[in-house]
Amino acid sequence: MVGEELRENVDANSIAELLKEGRSPDRPRSNGGLETAAPWKSFPHPLEHRLIYKNIGRPDWTTDIDCYLRDGGYEQLKQALILSREDIVNKVKNSGLRGRGGAGFSCGLKWSFIKPDEKRPVYLICNADESEPGTFKDRYIIHEDPHQLLEGMLIACYALSARTAYIYVRGEFHEGAKILERAIEEARTHNFLGKNVLGSGFDVEFYVHRGAGAYICGEETGLIESLEGKRGYPRIKPPYFPAVLGLYMCPTIVNNVETLCAVKHIIAMGGTEYARLGRPNNTGTRVVCVSGDVQRPGYFEIEVGAVTMGQLIYEMAGGLRPGRKLKAVIPGGSSAKVLRADERFKLRQRQTDGSTIEREMSIDEIPMDFDSLAAAGSMAGSGGVIVLDDSRDMVWVLNNINEFYAHESCGQCTPCREGSLWMKKITDRTIPAGKKPERKGQSKFRIWKPGSQEWKYTTKH
Repeated sequence: MVGEELRENVDANSIAELLKEGRSPDRPRSNGGLETAAPWKSFPHPLEHRLIYKNIGRPDWTTDIDCYLRDGGYEQLKQALILSREDIVNKVKNSGLRGRGGAGFSCGLKWSFIKPDEKRPVYLICNADESEPGTFKDRYIIHEDPHQLLEGMLIACYALSARTAYIYVRGEFHEGAKILERAIEEARTHNFLGKNVLGSGFDVEFYVHRGAGAYICGEETGLIESLEGKRGYPRIKPPYFPAVLGLYMCPTIVNNVETLCAVKHIIAMGGTEYARLGRPNNTGTRVVCVSGDVQRPGYFEIEVGAVTMGQLIYEMAGGLRPGRKLKAVIPGGSSAKVLRADERFKLRQRQTDGSTIEREMSIDEIPMDFDSLAAAGSMAGSGGVIVLDDSRDMVWVLNNINEFYAHESCGQCTPCREGSLWMKKITDRTIPAGKKPERKGQSKFRIWKPGSQEWKYTTKH
């Protein structure tokens, strides 16, 4: 990416030219290879419903707090501080908000696990360890609208009686961590953070913690272990449910960046009004990231379930490249099951009156919501939609995914530690000679030589 524009088929020789082009204020629309479709003249796209992303991409928008305050920033925090904590939790419950990080668990229900009379410290953790391949929505919030995230976290902390919150940022997000730290200092200067927030008697502090690039730390208990300075091994549930035994064995709520941003809009709209967006049991808006073989890859904020897979691919993302046909879609990041374009799916859909109907549909007709994608055998996951056309060798695609998980497995559990590596070996052998792209160092395993203090390398067989 150069700014917001995609460059494909980029090689080492074109990097310097693209960097120079990116610094130019009047850079031409060239690319490193394949021509991409022009962006929509109307912004945002007509099928979008922007709440969280309403300021993303605005030419007059900056990340400083003065800009945020001019746009009504922190007004929802002021509104929340005059409500009871129970009222806020009930608003979030009534909104039907489900976690936007992967599992889609009810946010209000998770918050209600914290006892009102809890004597131990309560912690809030914002999971900004966005590591799922195909997902890039949270980093844009951090880079372009950090105060929206902080306001959502402040409301959550007040509702949960949490006096300490951590933002666990992916290790590779160097600039994002700096932006968040600067935003925290700005918020503290305006008394939105620290002692006696806005004269309410509520004290709260935020801290930014950068991870070390481990995919497994996106799992909430692995993240907690990492935050405590330990190896990022996920904890066993039960008994280690974070709301009971979380950070430092205290009650802890872990929410995704997008989920916490939605809290601000629930306070602004009211839980009932927010629940009118989307479909039954799939309320509100969510941001989906479209990548792969489309002409306009990028992010789109949609009402949950109001847009179908076909509309997302062909209308919002510009369709496939000329002359190509859809082969498959991975709808929720690389962890989600691949959906073939030639499949037919039987989906049970809940209606507004509570009844359900069963319909058979093609991949293009599947609504982009939690329940429909689960009924199709996959999941909404992290919202990363990876589109694959008929030029793709699916064995190579699977091998590429296997390579990622074999590398990122934490090794704690045998099925993953052994299984992911053996799946990688099997697909390595399945790809015909000469079809697999070669990468420097990819053909070697690193092993420990007994009796020495050095690593040795051995070739794969």
